[in-house]
Amino acid sequence: MKILEDMRLLTVKNAMLLLLSTLMVFLHAQERIEYLPFGKMDSWTVRYIKESILLGGKTRQLYVVAKTDTIRENKSYPYGTNGSPWSTSNAYAKVCGVDKAAISVTPEPRGNGYCCRLETTLQTVTAVGIDLKALATGSIYVGKLLDPVTLEGIKDPMKAIDMGIPFTKRPVALLIDYKALIHQNKKMVRATGSTKVVEVKGKDEGEIILFLQHRWEDKDGNIYAYRVGTASEHITQSISEWKNNHHLPVRYGDISNLPDYKSWEKLYKDRFMARNSKGKMVPVQEIGYKEDVMPTHMILQISAGCHEPFTGCPGNVLWCDNIRLVY
Repeated sequence: MKILEDMRLLTVKNAMLLLLSTLMVFLHAQERIEYLPFGKMDSWTVRYIKESILLGGKTRQLYVVAKTDTIRENKSYPYGTNGSPWSTSNAYAKVCGVDKAAISVTPEPRGNGYCCRLETTLQTVTAVGIDLKALATGSIYVGKLLDPVTLEGIKDPMKAIDMGIPFTKRPVALLIDYKALIHQNKKMVRATGSTKVVEVKGKDEGEIILFLQHRWEDKDGNIYAYRVGTASEHITQSISEWKNNHHLPVRYGDISNLPDYKSWEKLYKDRFMARNSKGKMVPVQEIGYKEDVMPTHMILQISAGCHEPFTGCPGNVLWCDNIRLVY
């Protein structure tokens, strides 16, 4: 009797394992992976910016993730052309008639194509014999960088970014290839474009964030949003070999009960701006979480650092490639 009972249990166990295996195969077969437009990071436009004589008059190369092309001196790049949703922290600034280029994002060969290299750099501008220093964090994101960046955008870079793109899907995860160089003992600094470089306590880390928002605008032009879905990760260690197909699940609804919520969510509170129907840049004010509505917009940002503008660790580098969504 004991043998028969054991055989029955084994048969039931095998049947359950077979059912589970079949279910996993079925679910995998239902999974769909889609690249974001230009998410392979193989197409780049080179834009040439001739800086003002006051700054030395050199010609700089700004790289844009878009259809391969060449744009000559100081011509405005029409972001969104050819279906590319991407902008970067590379910027052309024109303040009081002075032209300046800032470069922190470049393509880098990978296999038969390219990847995107994001680097935090301490940039020096020499004007009339005075060295002015500004820290730039290498970032790539979906949205539009205002062009050229004006004085207001120089003072607060977030005011120069129309962050996010229209998006009405519900992915289950973000897929990305990446590697990183994250300095462990190097000090952070804050440099805002003056002659001073101030040391700052803390550690800088790479960052990947994806927010799905349901946005609306009131009669006064204010933009509000519910957070529908969230995927976020800080890259705390150097990774010398490519980590391919890295999977970040999208969590829908309220995420305030997650252990690391307070440590990173506070960095994003009313951080992002968008252009309203009146043509004015205003904060996107998130008023809570809501799972049972469709997204209207997606924010996706990948950065070599995780702190506020002008603050970070020079020399941190994040490489990214093959940016996809899983459905």
